[in-house]
Amino acid sequence: MRKAQSPSRFAVILAFGLVYLFWGSTYLAIDIAVQSIPPALMCALRFSIAGVVMLAVCAATGRRIRYSARQIALSAVVGILLLMGGNLTLSWAEQTVPSGLAALIIAITPLWFLVLDSLLLGHHRIAGRGKAGLALGMVGLFVLFWPELHSTSAIGRRELVASLGLIGGSFSWALGSVLSKRWQSGMDVFSATGWQVTAAGVANFLFAVVNGDLSRVAWTTRGVSAVLYLVVCGSWIGYTAYIWLLEHVPTSKVSTYAYVNPVVAVFLGWLILHERVDRFIVMGSVIVVLSVILVTSAKVKESASGKELPAVEAAGD
Repeated sequence: MRKAQSPSRFAVILAFGLVYLFWGSTYLAIDIAVQSIPPALMCALRFSIAGVVMLAVCAATGRRIRYSARQIALSAVVGILLLMGGNLTLSWAEQTVPSGLAALIIAITPLWFLVLDSLLLGHHRIAGRGKAGLALGMVGLFVLFWPELHSTSAIGRRELVASLGLIGGSFSWALGSVLSKRWQSGMDVFSATGWQVTAAGVANFLFAVVNGDLSRVAWTTRGVSAVLYLVVCGSWIGYTAYIWLLEHVPTSKVSTYAYVNPVVAVFLGWLILHERVDRFIVMGSVIVVLSVILVTSAKVKESASGKELPAVEAAGD
């Protein structure tokens, strides 16, 4: 497999800035959207519109969008893991969990990156600092969950279930991200992103129909505006920048968005939605952020083979 040309430093910094800023604000937009539009239908609208437009723009600018069934299927799997397994779970949880707290729980994603990168790519093993970060991250989650673990009310139990669902969603997101790095099959990065987002839109729509979301939706100006913001800033700009970074920057570095986004999300949730920021959130967030910094700054130790698993070869058209 040929290595992609190294991007400019400015391009990398710009892409990180877009992911940091816009993805940090999407937690607030999701919280607003799901107040009137059921989560699966909201995700279906967001990703279907974004994906179809992405593919149309790629075709209009001369980028290749026709690939083999196998290549498109691999992109679809990645998109569903990222944007259904990860994003639908987040949208569902934000019906119960404040957006800032949801962002802090999602901040454990780099811990999954570390484990899955080691297991699926197989070219490095977890260093001591990384293991310490994993352990510290678990402590941070325990502190964040403490009010719900200690609560006997129905609301507390619902928040705990939703919070645990966020952990599963972060695992799905990390798995999709690592597989997208492994399955580099020669597709144009922007076209592949379009197929991923479109597949996620279709999958979410099917789930929304089965779940009866169409009969429970309320089309409000506030909700529709939030969905449009998610389409433009979350999907077109943020997600494309994220996939581009995965192609050009080590996964552990890309995952640093996980300790910047919560800061943005907690601040916006407090400022606009007046969400609570208690001592457990402050202590837990500090511990989680420190754990993520430990993980992402840990030196990578090469495995005995010292080789990355081969990429999936592109199938013929």
